[in-house]
Amino acid sequence: MFPEGLVIITGQTGAGKSILLGALSLLSGVRADASLLAQGADSCVVEAEFEARDAELDRLLAEADVEPDGSRLLIRRVVSRSGRSRSFINDCPVPVGLLQQVADRLVDIHSQHKSLLLTDPRFQLSVLDHFAGNAARLETCRAAWRALQDCRAQRSEAQDKLAQMQADRDYNEAQWRQLDEAHLTPGELESLEEEQRSLANAELIKESLGRSLALLHPEGEQPGMAAALKEAGRSLERIAGCLPAVSGLQERLESLRIELDDIDDELVSLDARVDLSPARLELVEERMSRLYSLMKKHGCQTLEELIAVRERFSEMLFDSDALEARIRDLEQQEQAAAGRYAAACAALTQARCEAAPAFAASITESLHFLELDGAVFDVAVSAAPESASGTDRVTYLFSSTGRDPEDLARCASGGELSRIMLCLKAMMARFVGMPTLIFDEIDAGVSGSVADKMGRMICEMGRDMQVLSITHLPQVAAKGDAHFVVSKGVNPDGRTVSSIREVKGEERTMEIARLLSGATITPAAIDNARALLSGK
Repeated sequence: MFPEGLVIITGQTGAGKSILLGALSLLSGVRADASLLAQGADSCVVEAEFEARDAELDRLLAEADVEPDGSRLLIRRVVSRSGRSRSFINDCPVPVGLLQQVADRLVDIHSQHKSLLLTDPRFQLSVLDHFAGNAARLETCRAAWRALQDCRAQRSEAQDKLAQMQADRDYNEAQWRQLDEAHLTPGELESLEEEQRSLANAELIKESLGRSLALLHPEGEQPGMAAALKEAGRSLERIAGCLPAVSGLQERLESLRIELDDIDDELVSLDARVDLSPARLELVEERMSRLYSLMKKHGCQTLEELIAVRERFSEMLFDSDALEARIRDLEQQEQAAAGRYAAACAALTQARCEAAPAFAASITESLHFLELDGAVFDVAVSAAPESASGTDRVTYLFSSTGRDPEDLARCASGGELSRIMLCLKAMMARFVGMPTLIFDEIDAGVSGSVADKMGRMICEMGRDMQVLSITHLPQVAAKGDAHFVVSKGVNPDGRTVSSIREVKGEERTMEIARLLSGATITPAAIDNARALLSGK
C-alpha cells in the first residue's frame, strides 16, 4: 500500500509505469478492451484497496446496496476474453457507472495531455467556483435551473397539445354535434329493435291474437270458456254438501276461470296495441339505420359505447378551455421560476467577480515562484447562455511577458500550461477536499531550478493529501516522502513482467543518480543525488 504524503514513482522508459495508470483507469470505469489480456489468458483482474471516509461516498454505496467495511474500499474489475467486464466493490457486483462516480471521490489522475483541460471553459469555471466557495450557490442555481426547465417543458407540452386540439377542433366539434343531434338514449336501440319486429310482423301478430280470442269466445249459443268454467263451478257447489270431495275441485275451477280472464284481458290489450302502420315502421327503421351507421362509423358495438364516444368529443372540446387555463398557470409558474433562477445566477456572478482578482493574484504569485517572473494570469467573467451553472463564461487570460494578456488557449506553451495546471491543482488542494492526486510527468518540458520548485510545490501538496508523482526529474524525485521504482524483467517461463518496489537509503540514492546521469552512474551524479536528498 502506498503511504500518505508525496509518493515518487520512477523507472526506465518502457518499464511499465503506464500499467499502473491503466489499471487505475480501469478501476475508474473507463471502457474495457480485450487487448488488455495476455496471449492465452481467459481474463484480466485489476484490484485495488482504498482507505476513504466521505459522506457522499457512503451515500453512493448505500444506494447501491454495497456492504460497508469501515473505511476500507476494495474495488475489483474483471475483463473477459470477449471484452465484457464485471465490476465489484467490497465483493458486491456493481454497474460500471458506479465505479466512475466512486472513482471521482478517490483518485484524480493528471497526465501530460490533461493540461489541455485548461482550455476548456467548463474546467476554468469549475476551478474559479471552487476558489470562490460557490458549492451551495451552484446547488441553488442548479435546482432553480431544473425547476425552470421543468416549467418550460410542461408549458411547451401543453401548448403543443392545445395546438393539436385547435387543429382538430373543427373535426371534433362536427363529430360531437352529429352525435349530440342524434339524441342518443341508453337502451333505445333495444326498444327500437323490439318495436321493429312487432311492426314488421303486425299482420301475423294481429291474426294470431284474433284467433286466440275467437277460441276463448266461440260464436253460437255455446257459452265462452270462462262462462263454462263458472257454470261448472256452480254445479259442483250444489252437490258439495252431499259430496265433500268436490269442494276442492270447485276451487280449482274458480282459479282456472280467474287465470283465463287475465289471459283474455292481456290478449285484448296486446291486440289493441298492435299497430298496422307502415309509416311508423318506416320511421323506426330509419332511426335504427341512423344509429347503426353512427356505431359503425365510430367502431362501436353498442349504443352505450357510442354515447361514451360522444362524451369524449365533448370533453375534448371542453379540455381546450381547461388547457388554456393550465397554460396561463404554467406561464406564471415559469415566470416565478425564471425569477428564482435569475437571482441564483446573479448571486453566482457576484461571487465569481469578487473572487476573480484574488484567484488571479494567487495563480500569478505561484507562477512567479515557478520562475515565470514576468507572467500575468487574469480571469475574465463574461455573459454566457443560460445553463445549470449560471449565465457566466470564465476565460483564463495569460501573458508570459506581463503585457496584454490574452486567452490562455492561444498563447501558452506546453511547459507554461504544465506550470499553470500545477498552480491550479496546488490552489485547489488548499480549498477543496481532493482525492488522491496522481501526476503523470506533469513536470515534462521543465528542468533545473524550475523543476526543483515544482517538486517543492508538489511536496507541499503532499502535506495535506496523498500525492503520487510519476517523474523523470531528479529534482522532483528527491522531494518525495517515499520512492517506488518500476522495473521490467523476464520470468523463467519467458513472460515479461513489470513490477514495482519501494527503494530506501542507498538504493534510492542510486535511483536519483540514475535520473541525473543516465545509463552510466558517475560518482559526481551520486554526490549530487545525496545533496538533493539531504536538501529536500
